[in-house]
Amino acid sequence: MNISVEELTPVDKEVKINASREDLSPKFEKAFKKYKAQIQMPGFRPGRVPLGLIKKRFGKEIELEEINSYVEEVYEKEIVPEHEPVGETQMVDFSWENDELEVTFKIGAKPEVELVDLAEVSVDKMVHDVTDEEVEEEIERTLERQGNWEEAEGEITEESRVVVDAVSLDEDGNPIEGETDEDQKLDLRQEGAKDFKEKLVGKKVGDVVKMDFDDEEEPFELHVKKIEKMNKAELTDDLAKQQSNGEAKNVDEFKSYIKSRMQQYYDQSADDMFRQDAIDAITKAHDFDIPEVMKEQILNSYVEYAKQQSGGELPEGFDIEGYKEKMEDQAIREGKWLFINQALQEKFDDIEITPEDIDAQIGEDAARYGATVDQLRSYYAQNPSQLENLRNTIRESKVFDKLSEVVKINELSKEEFREKREKENEEQKEKEND
Repeated sequence: MNISVEELTPVDKEVKINASREDLSPKFEKAFKKYKAQIQMPGFRPGRVPLGLIKKRFGKEIELEEINSYVEEVYEKEIVPEHEPVGETQMVDFSWENDELEVTFKIGAKPEVELVDLAEVSVDKMVHDVTDEEVEEEIERTLERQGNWEEAEGEITEESRVVVDAVSLDEDGNPIEGETDEDQKLDLRQEGAKDFKEKLVGKKVGDVVKMDFDDEEEPFELHVKKIEKMNKAELTDDLAKQQSNGEAKNVDEFKSYIKSRMQQYYDQSADDMFRQDAIDAITKAHDFDIPEVMKEQILNSYVEYAKQQSGGELPEGFDIEGYKEKMEDQAIREGKWLFINQALQEKFDDIEITPEDIDAQIGEDAARYGATVDQLRSYYAQNPSQLENLRNTIRESKVFDKLSEVVKINELSKEEFREKREKENEEQKEKEND
């Protein structure tokens, strides 16, 4: 048996296993003896079938089974300890001809990651303190959700909700039979109803309004059937108790409760976006390749996720290779971060995970998933591997805490952050379209 290795790149290797029948004979003979004791054939007592007949009838299948077992054994005992493959190893060739075995694997090697000076890495972070005005706006939205629409008379206003029948028209402007969407509700306060609002404000029940946006869309008519206005709920102490699950006893406490919840939301969102921006900035600052097998593994996971999102089957005509090409940069980023994260955990070797950290994380997860703390404790007690995943989550969180202390943080207001993000998204779309 011989193992040869060719370095394709610093992170990609091709490994060949060559073996002869002589190398495999001990496994073959042992397997034939095992099957001789098990195989039953007409005319022979159990365990008495001639070995020659067994080899003639089942030899190829038995040998192939043992060859696969042999390859797995060599891979686990010889290749893994020596080369420590990363990513999902690919078998690119398998040949058993003329009593000679040749198997070729493509494996990934861990790249050398030399961390850059993190103090030179700049990361944006949104900083926002919730205002009283925002609290009032949220309370107004709450009162609307608890309110109801009621029918109104007179003309349509910008605050109205309108019930209409949408009737498709042919090129001559005549209604198309069978193409009417009845009882469509249009809330003219919504941004998406802007074009409808321009046409409908001032109209009354019974009016017919022709909608003709551009040459690409077929024209249609809106037949106004009903006009509604929002009747908001009244802000009372009882409503405050109900909407806060009893945490607020009156209106003033409810306002404080809303402000606290909104601040928690913004702080959590800022932390989540900081993490993603830190990953982007740090991966861009490091120049190294990831193994091809790892990149392919990550891309395949994206395809599998897309399949799950579509109910278990990819949509008809889904271009898998085109999708992978589109997602390649993201896959490389994800792979690079895996190795960088390992290097960061080695750098921040003073990170400790205490029982208090685990308790706090279990409490957060319980609140997030609607379970009790005791239920999650029992779950982790029965699933030790999941407990290790929990520890990894805590460890990674602590890594980001450390990063926030060493990288350059560019604090942006909510508006500045949003504008910058929108500009970056537009630039990315233009890049993809080029």
